[in-house]
Amino acid sequence: MSENQAKYSADSIQALEGMEHVRMRPSMYIGDVGSRGLHHLVYEVVDNSIDEAMAGHCDRISVTINEDNSVTTEDNGRGIPVGMHKKEGVSALEVVMTKIGAGGKFDKDSYKVSGGLHGVGVSCVNALSEKLVATVHRDGKIWEQEYQRGKSVELVKEVGTSDKTGTIVTFLPDKTIFQDVNTYSYDILATRLRELSFLNKGITITITDKRNKDKDGNDVHEEFYSKDGLVEFIKFLDDTREPIMKDVIAFEGEKNGVPVEVAMIYNTSYSENLHSYVNNINTHEGGTHLSGFRRGLTHTLKKYSETSGMLDKLKFEISGDDFREGLTAIISVKVAEPQFEGQTKTKLGNKEVSACVSQAVSEMLRDYLEEHPEDAKTIVQKVILAAQARHAAQKAREMVQRKSVMSIGGLPGKLSDCSEQDPAKCEVFLVEGDSAGGTAKQGRDRAFQAILPLRGKILNVEKAMQHKVFENEEIRNIFTALGVTIGTEEDSKALNIEKLRYHKVVIMCDADIDGSHISTLILTFFFRYMKELVENGHVYIATPPLYLVKKGAKKEYAWNNDQRDSIMMKFGDGCKVQRYKGLGEMNAAQLWETTMNPEFRTLRRVDIENGVEADRIFSMLMGDDVPPRREFIENNAIYANIDA
Repeated sequence: MSENQAKYSADSIQALEGMEHVRMRPSMYIGDVGSRGLHHLVYEVVDNSIDEAMAGHCDRISVTINEDNSVTTEDNGRGIPVGMHKKEGVSALEVVMTKIGAGGKFDKDSYKVSGGLHGVGVSCVNALSEKLVATVHRDGKIWEQEYQRGKSVELVKEVGTSDKTGTIVTFLPDKTIFQDVNTYSYDILATRLRELSFLNKGITITITDKRNKDKDGNDVHEEFYSKDGLVEFIKFLDDTREPIMKDVIAFEGEKNGVPVEVAMIYNTSYSENLHSYVNNINTHEGGTHLSGFRRGLTHTLKKYSETSGMLDKLKFEISGDDFREGLTAIISVKVAEPQFEGQTKTKLGNKEVSACVSQAVSEMLRDYLEEHPEDAKTIVQKVILAAQARHAAQKAREMVQRKSVMSIGGLPGKLSDCSEQDPAKCEVFLVEGDSAGGTAKQGRDRAFQAILPLRGKILNVEKAMQHKVFENEEIRNIFTALGVTIGTEEDSKALNIEKLRYHKVVIMCDADIDGSHISTLILTFFFRYMKELVENGHVYIATPPLYLVKKGAKKEYAWNNDQRDSIMMKFGDGCKVQRYKGLGEMNAAQLWETTMNPEFRTLRRVDIENGVEADRIFSMLMGDDVPPRREFIENNAIYANIDA
């Protein structure tokens, strides 16, 4: 018997209590311990306040990022009960804060609908915080309790009187859990809070950042309030797109006991942008509510199109994709007992919701088309053009497949492939220009690194019809090099990444404005046509240095002006500084040691923190509307000096 076998006894079995399990396996509860999980802590606490608002007991919520990076949330709801819990023998507040699965959301009399289905929210936040203080205003008194890493350090105590009600929670994330990312992003939190204000009209939500000051010397602060809900949300999302109709089509009502809210508009773009929510949770994987929307939309528009006679001369069938080209829509439902797939709540499974949404969309769209005949005609014409473009795109896809078969091994001639066969160990660099591509080919590790040079700026897919995208040589080369399937005529948006040849796809462009533009063009392409690659963490951006600082035999690279100045100060007088205007100015050895060597390089993985905001940003950056793009660049520019 081996030593390990001998040690495996009853004592080896760890029976972890709820809070201990959260600390040992935090990713099971909040997704990960990176940026997404860190910000999820705030969402969990805010969700409790939103639940109070949905129950009609709260109309104001505030979030404050404090100077020490702790976060304070406050609402004017009823306040968490503080009385003695009969079963647990401690205050109900302590039960809510320290017991997994505790909360009022399982009591249908307390909450009819709730985003926090599993009741683990605030207790998980408590478990993953160095310190948490809960303050409750209730019954004319103020109650308070402090916790450390999920455990109470004192009993609930009365600390004052109050003429208001509500709950205040201040927590500091535990740096031993969030080791790599433990600083809150104001922009990420503000984006989510703005989203919640649209989804819950009539509620005022504020965010304050005490770490930063505005131009007047005050704490950075924003207030979000929406009177018209999803109608305003649609206008916000489509602010940089050109509508083809006068009004936003909207519906709000209840079908078979399920509150349904839908808003949609058609624009001149060629992309489909559908965003779905269940109890304020962004279900980015869709579900039955999204299926119901698609069915109701397709059925009603198809029936109207056929009745109008506008399809009589069309020689082929119209597909569901055609009805959704250039469509921006938001579907929000409130479900008493939602069936989500997993704790991450990204896909709704309730079958009854599909019929509710389908019926609501059919009624909404039928009424609008009858009352707005000119808009109806414009929509149908857009659908016909989409169908024609789809057939052209199918021919372009077939051309891609034929060219792939004709090329050596089905791969682009410009691709310098690697010898490794396991995709999990392989990476491909999409390199700007043939010159830099040649340098990268010389500097790479041929065993696992492939190089695909791209000629100039690829097509801006945000403003191109689908068949033009598939006809573009650079884009065809990316598709065939990666080995992913392009989709079928029945589902042109489908992407099968099972045959992905490289699990790291690295965008490597010059560290200047043109390089950033090319990177953005490539990212736009991935977001619109290969979104699954981004969602699965396969897309990265390389970070080549801006400067080489040398003095005698000493040399160091700098990635920004501050690093350059620090190195120059360390080296002293007599430094020589080389500014890299492009990848081609580095030799193969320099490119390898700074940008391609896994031991020393820095790769930035591209994540979609918020799909709705990403859609809006790409539309704004790559669309036709110039003023908002200029404002965005001015506010977010990272290059202080632009080389001529």
